[in-house]
Amino acid sequence: MEDNIIREMCFNLLDVGWPAYVTTIDREGFPQTRAMFNLRNKERFPKLVSFFEQQEHDFTLIFTTNTSSTKIEDIGASKRVSVYYCDPETWRGVMFSGLIEIVTDSNIKKSIWHPEWSKYYISGYDDPDHTVLRLIPTMAKGWTGNQTFRLELR
Repeated sequence: MEDNIIREMCFNLLDVGWPAYVTTIDREGFPQTRAMFNLRNKERFPKLVSFFEQQEHDFTLIFTTNTSSTKIEDIGASKRVSVYYCDPETWRGVMFSGLIEIVTDSNIKKSIWHPEWSKYYISGYDDPDHTVLRLIPTMAKGWTGNQTFRLELR
């Protein structure tokens, strides 16, 4: 399968996948996987479509989490993560991997903010317990139907 077709399929999975499965490595070296909001899902987060159009040609992934969560502790131990998106009905999936970073830019936090998240972050987008994470993946591996693929992204 050609790289441009694979890339198109991967972008489609970002648009429709629900949820995103994020795996970090804890201090003991064990993988820790949890489901998180896929903020690039156009149906569930239509407000963010224009935000992600700025990353139209790359696979930048953004997540929100509690600063007090074990994810943040894990990222402190190792920035290596993988994020998996799939559509089981069409037998397609992709896992992105790379080094994740904590976003400190309050403009980004404000740009992606949803008022209903106040139930998690009482003070709003700048709540001390609100953390935004960004992954610009370096690799994508996946499957479509009966074919596997691997893309070097950098």
